[in-house]
Amino acid sequence: MKLYTYFRSSAAYRVRIALNLKALDYEAVPVHLVRGGGEHQSDAYRAVNPSALVPALEDDALVLSQSMAILEYLEDAYPAVALLPKDAIGRARVRELAQIIACDIHPLNNLRVLNYLVKHLGQSDQAKTDWYRHWVIEGFGALEAHLARNPCTGSFCYGDRPSMADCFLVPQVFNAQRFDVDLEAYPTIARINSLCADLPAFQAAHPARQGDAE
Repeated sequence: MKLYTYFRSSAAYRVRIALNLKALDYEAVPVHLVRGGGEHQSDAYRAVNPSALVPALEDDALVLSQSMAILEYLEDAYPAVALLPKDAIGRARVRELAQIIACDIHPLNNLRVLNYLVKHLGQSDQAKTDWYRHWVIEGFGALEAHLARNPCTGSFCYGDRPSMADCFLVPQVFNAQRFDVDLEAYPTIARINSLCADLPAFQAAHPARQGDAE
């Protein structure tokens, strides 16, 4: 199994966490998103993933992109350590939380969006940072409310064991902290993130622990 990854990519970070939680061995293949204009733009990488984004997962003849699709595949193909509850309501709940991050926060703060703001729309670095923080604050406000009011929230996003939702939460918090977003207004998010940070699977997936970390 190969994971095409970049140490700071939150989407790749999600998949690393899931692979670690499921105790699956994989080869990390770094794809630098900045160096030389971005290695993800090369013909060699586009042959792997025509979308020219990370992550991409190779498992035998299968090649998958999109972190949600990859995590769903891992859940179906390697079910021994479950990242989704068994019941339909629980599974929908975990997917809802994951998609708040994957659909409402992350796309607006993706590297290519931030680069477009600066390079093509002429925005300053400060305006770029303000944009980033605005959408994180909007998204975290909604996510915090979902977590705080739902009785299914436990030690983790759902119940008392890590789920797919936690695989999405922790990388988004990491990115928010890089941009100095204050987590004080989001106590449930901060509590869950802190608990996850103590687990070996999350520690091993941290950007600073990757071979391509700078």
